[in-house]
Amino acid sequence: MEKQKIALSAVQPTGVFTLGNYLGAIDNWAKLQKEFKCIYFVANMHSITIKIDPKELKEMTQKIVAILIACGIDTTKSILFLQSDVCQHAELSWVLQCNTQFGELKRMTQFKDKSLKHADNVNGGLFSYPVLMAADILLYNTDVVPIGIDQKQHLELTKTIATRFNNIYGEVFKIPQAYISTTGAKIMSLSNPLKKMSKSDENKNSFISVLDPPETILEKFKKTVTDSGSEIVFDEEKKPGISNLINIYSGTQNISIKEVEEKFKQTSYKDFKTAVAEAVINRLKPIQEKYNDIINDKDFLQQVCKDGAEKATLIAKETLKKVYQKVGF
Repeated sequence: MEKQKIALSAVQPTGVFTLGNYLGAIDNWAKLQKEFKCIYFVANMHSITIKIDPKELKEMTQKIVAILIACGIDTTKSILFLQSDVCQHAELSWVLQCNTQFGELKRMTQFKDKSLKHADNVNGGLFSYPVLMAADILLYNTDVVPIGIDQKQHLELTKTIATRFNNIYGEVFKIPQAYISTTGAKIMSLSNPLKKMSKSDENKNSFISVLDPPETILEKFKKTVTDSGSEIVFDEEKKPGISNLINIYSGTQNISIKEVEEKFKQTSYKDFKTAVAEAVINRLKPIQEKYNDIINDKDFLQQVCKDGAEKATLIAKETLKKVYQKVGF
């Protein structure tokens, strides 16, 4: 019997997932469990590259664990843990930093972007966190990494570091491959459909949080930007607003764009907005119900993280042991 391949992904606890995060990534994490041995973690070590209140970080970390479970991450099938609970992430990161070139890190586009965004706090962690990301991936003999286009550069660096290490010290690391889902919808901002939906957007009406109550979701969709004309057709260049709404309806209902166009061809923009809002409300309802059931069960959430960290540590320790032997520790 062929050994099940390993898929690994992580999320930072810097805010509640948006509808875009859910439809574009997290929903696919749940689906991947049918095909892969999945390892998922909350990347709380990555999150301190920017200034964040410790109490808020702790609360948000627990909240993200609860949301992941509510979104379908099955802890009997997958490993779910907190990055900071597995010390091998930081230990391997140091060894890999010593095998990464300064120029390689300097070219990272996200470092440039975040340096501009957080000009008062351009710290060493912000510069070198792609190496910690490489350690995250390489610790677990990862076969595939589900990523969006914005993470492609980081995965390429991971492959470069792993190949370099293997060439110098001998084979240790498996070279991971990108897993680009064909089903994840790219969801844009409700107030500006030319940019991606983001939880960090200052305009709260531009995004839907997976925990937004129904009345808030309906109100946000009523205010969403549409286009000239009255036809509900998919054309991202000429009708980005309506195309975004079609994408959202398609993603929440698991039907094709053509089916959405056919269903609403005689519908007004106003009624279409309401229909999309209702589809989103219905899709998020079971997630919100499960989340509300478990978020206050601190013992359960702590046990999930403890069990996940123990399983992850068993794998990570073996990899780090090999690395330490290779470099002469």
